[in-house]
Amino acid sequence: MFAGIKRDIRVIFERDPAAKSILEVVLCYPGFHALILHRIAHYFYLKNMVIFPRLISQLSRFLTGIEIHPGAKVGRGFFIDHGMGIVIGETAEIGDNVTLYQGVTLGGTGKEKGKRHPTIGSNVVLGAGAKVLGPVEVGCNAKVGSGSVVLNNIPPDTTVVGVPGKAAVHNGKRLPHIDLDHHKLPDPVAEMFKGMQGQIDELQQQLDNLERGCNSGSKAV
Repeated sequence: MFAGIKRDIRVIFERDPAAKSILEVVLCYPGFHALILHRIAHYFYLKNMVIFPRLISQLSRFLTGIEIHPGAKVGRGFFIDHGMGIVIGETAEIGDNVTLYQGVTLGGTGKEKGKRHPTIGSNVVLGAGAKVLGPVEVGCNAKVGSGSVVLNNIPPDTTVVGVPGKAAVHNGKRLPHIDLDHHKLPDPVAEMFKGMQGQIDELQQQLDNLERGCNSGSKAV
């Protein structure tokens, strides 16, 4: 347990430049508190207890603003930045070295039983306000832009933006470290308008050439 706590503290220092001291992390980081309380709740959940782990989960939600169901499976190197409003469902599975920002939801889409929440691969970054809904899979090294809504599977090494989420980059250049620049994402809508503007400019140029040709012919006559 203490080895896990040390690893969680080290992860915070690696990904949050605002962290200044171990004491600050232990006392002031709600994501750290929520993760510790979740591990305790998950332990009792695996013992087939129902009420007690849910009580721990509700206490964690009250103290941190982060709601993680005791049944959710969380890998190593999990980092929650700020965290207010995060919701993680019962059957959600999270790989190693995953980063979540505030307002992220890993939720279900109905009242179906069984696996009904997302599976998140390793080295994934979910931007602020991102929603991943249903039993979808987010591949390793993927990145989901802030405010995006994901309803379908995301292949590995893919950047997704928009509502509903659309792949904007696939198999881009990977960095040797976790890429936390979740704000530096392509805008497929802007790219589409840029392409349309280029076509309009080209058509306008052709029209101008035709008009000059017609005017030249009229003068010659």
